[in-house]
Amino acid sequence: MAAPPKPLEKFIPNPKLRLREQLGEVMRFKHFSHRTESAYWCWIRGFIFFHQKRHPREMGAAEVQAYLSHLASERDVAPATQNQALNAIVFLYREVLLVELGAIGRIERPRRGPKLPTVLTKEEVRRVLAAVAPEHQLACRLIYGTGLRLLECLRLRVKDVDFGCNEIVVHDGKGAKDRMTMLPESLKAALQQHLERVRAQHEQD
Repeated sequence: MAAPPKPLEKFIPNPKLRLREQLGEVMRFKHFSHRTESAYWCWIRGFIFFHQKRHPREMGAAEVQAYLSHLASERDVAPATQNQALNAIVFLYREVLLVELGAIGRIERPRRGPKLPTVLTKEEVRRVLAAVAPEHQLACRLIYGTGLRLLECLRLRVKDVDFGCNEIVVHDGKGAKDRMTMLPESLKAALQQHLERVRAQHEQD
């Protein structure tokens, strides 16, 4: 009977290097992007400076929690941003310092709370649209009136618009799904006129 495979050993960075360089060694070994490496170091550096430049080996769960609380209460960062900071610090302890995390790994991650969207009044919407350059106004009105995302609006094709049923087919939307949305009557004439102008230009060319 074959022996079970040995568990993969952790990559051990060169202890003679500075902490920033050790982090880089480990993250490159694990094929993290340079962007992620830079982002992680920013959080780790912030954690160290928040605690008066103490070395992470001298700190623990209480210091991590204090830093996360500072991010939430003083800097008002979003839960996703706070999570990235925690991920960076946890990675430092587990993968670079090779320290058993204990309580640090069990810190409750911030939960994303419900956030009500900011809704503009009709007058505010009119003022915003009036400030848009004429060549972009129809696209902005479509986005506002149909709920299309910017990329969905830019990808819109003539075949996706059903003027008879006042419907727009959105292909490859969020989650790579197709969906239907309503075409407001107030936009119908403007969109038809735009298409006629485009057709005329193509015929001239």
